[in-house]
Amino acid sequence: MQVNPISPDRLAQLLAERIAALPADDGRWIRVAVDGAPAARPGELADALVEPLRLRGRPVQRVSADDFLRPASVRLEYGRHDPDAYHDLWLDDGALLREVLDPLEPGGSGLILPTLRDAATDRATRAPYIPLPPGGVLVLDGALLLGRWLPFDLTVHLTLTPAALARRTPADRQWTLPAFARYAAETDPATAADLTVRSDDPRHPALVLP
Repeated sequence: MQVNPISPDRLAQLLAERIAALPADDGRWIRVAVDGAPAARPGELADALVEPLRLRGRPVQRVSADDFLRPASVRLEYGRHDPDAYHDLWLDDGALLREVLDPLEPGGSGLILPTLRDAATDRATRAPYIPLPPGGVLVLDGALLLGRWLPFDLTVHLTLTPAALARRTPADRQWTLPAFARYAAETDPATAADLTVRSDDPRHPALVLP
């Protein structure tokens, strides 16, 4: 295994090249997941892919898994700081499939819902559906995305050492650390992902190569 340091800009360009090279025969859509703990800032990398992909002629729609959480009555059934509930129950993967990923299957409608629920208010966002043109790319960011049988065409996992994860996780989110330890043990996202990026310091990523 090789770990090659790379600048954030070069990383975004390299990933955009990899995504743009994926076959889009007959206008099929490409679904990309950028998976990582909040401390790894997966949303920042996902955002950084938008312009490079558009420059390569690919329409892009950004979606965040944080906008597809289950209602508070489900998420917080076992309390506000239960790591197993965070791991198992918080993400509404059924809604993510129904509203975002399945419409981008071959022969799908291409109409996706960009947001479902505002977790802060626990209310539906009532966002309108958005058409993603044929050949377009969905870029989804979030935590604990792998190992759920969600259909992605490319997955990128941002990994941190346990020490870096603990150091970069705010005090009020330290209760989530056992969930990420369980994720590492049960799902092994660094192996499950198509590409893994070491993100102990997101300003200085490193691409992990076999």
